[in-house]
Amino acid sequence: MKRFFFLLLLISISNSCAELQQVSREIANSRNLSEQQIADGLQQALSKGVDKQVSKLTGENGFYNNPLVKIGLPEELSKIESTLRSLGLNNLADEGIKALNTTAQEAVEEATPIFLSAIQEMSFEDSKAILLGENTAATAYLREKTQSELYTKFEPIIKNNFQKAGADQIWETLIEKYNQVPFTQNVNPDLTDYVTTQALRGVYKMIELEEIEIRTNINERSTLLLKQVFALQD
Repeated sequence: MKRFFFLLLLISISNSCAELQQVSREIANSRNLSEQQIADGLQQALSKGVDKQVSKLTGENGFYNNPLVKIGLPEELSKIESTLRSLGLNNLADEGIKALNTTAQEAVEEATPIFLSAIQEMSFEDSKAILLGENTAATAYLREKTQSELYTKFEPIIKNNFQKAGADQIWETLIEKYNQVPFTQNVNPDLTDYVTTQALRGVYKMIELEEIEIRTNINERSTLLLKQVFALQD
């Protein structure tokens, strides 16, 4: 029995040594990467993260079923939800919230080309600063480079989707019913701006999570180049 456990220990040590040697080789190779390889590796990582997370958000109920990015009601409308639910109109309240999330989901489909364009325009200095920066440095770069353009792109789509999905009618009914409740102050918020802003927040949130995962989880580095590049920041 002792010999058996001893053999297991030797095998374990041998495997650990092999893994360490592999990691050491990758780190050594990382030191010899060219500026272009570093830029390519970071662009590869960002493109992978954008494609993966945007695809999630544009899937069926991509926003509505994701508690991290689900769009709730703006503060001024939260009283509408509580009032409607107190009157037994739970289904109407749920339908209104789901409509907000559906309009955002469809608009986000336009995000990928804009993100990829910003990624391709990254200079080596940008890449170096991102790689050696904070765990969310790449997301901050994308937010700076794309937020204005994405808002301009999202806003008319969300406005149109409100009509196409019937969300405008749903919310017109909700607000009308609320404004008829005695002793309440009438509301008429700009839901297009609100949903556009929340859709952007959700996109950047998911990309940020993907960035942190790639930076901190070696298993998420799916190619040799990714392993070599991110070994520089480990």
